Amino acid sequence: MRPIDLARRHGLSTQAVRNYEDAGVLPLAARTASGYRVYSERHALALAAFVALVPGHGHAHATAIMVAATTGRVDDALDLVDRGHAGLVAARAIVDSVETTLRDITVQPWTGPPVPIGPLAHQLGLRPATLRRWEADGLLGPRRDRQGHRLYAAEDVRDAHLVGQLRRAGHLIADIRLLLDELRDTSDPAQVTRALADRRRALNARSRAMLAGSAALDRYLDAPAPAR
Repeated sequence: MRPIDLARRHGLSTQAVRNYEDAGVLPLAARTASGYRVYSERHALALAAFVALVPGHGHAHATAIMVAATTGRVDDALDLVDRGHAGLVAARAIVDSVETTLRDITVQPWTGPPVPIGPLAHQLGLRPATLRRWEADGLLGPRRDRQGHRLYAAEDVRDAHLVGQLRRAGHLIADIRLLLDELRDTSDPAQVTRALADRRRALNARSRAMLAGSAALDRYLDAPAPAR
């Protein structure tokens, strides 16, 4: 088939198809005596797989998967797919941890006066040095009294509980910082709950997209190789 025939299947330009071939997303096309590209059904399956992989894995990751697949490095392609699923699992675990922690904090909210570092560390089963390290990492922001001693207000106590839960679950400081920023943007717990529900729906949509991408990739891998 001609480049225009392949492009029209996915609403692409012929230049986009040529660019994908040059990038290795598609196998090299055969050429006519005049030098024009000729694509086969195998190329159509490769392009369909790439288009299906992008929503779940992103453009760069989908490109890497298809480059590996079209150059015969099937193990590498499948490893990249698995890494994408592993990232999705990690993202779900963060949402689960935040939801669990928010439930725990809602059951026992802190409404007392600001807490010094020693009592808060004892409450969390941590050393004061750990709280100071979290402050240096930008996770906590206690105020100071006149003597320069740290005092943790209600929102600081909440954040400390949340950080402790997420760290015990093995989450990275960078991921925790992003979540705390999101929580600090709203004082409405219901809004935080809605935001987490939205994130879970987005993860579910990405998971479905990954399934569709994997199915399309499998069809490409099952296609007979061109005769040599």
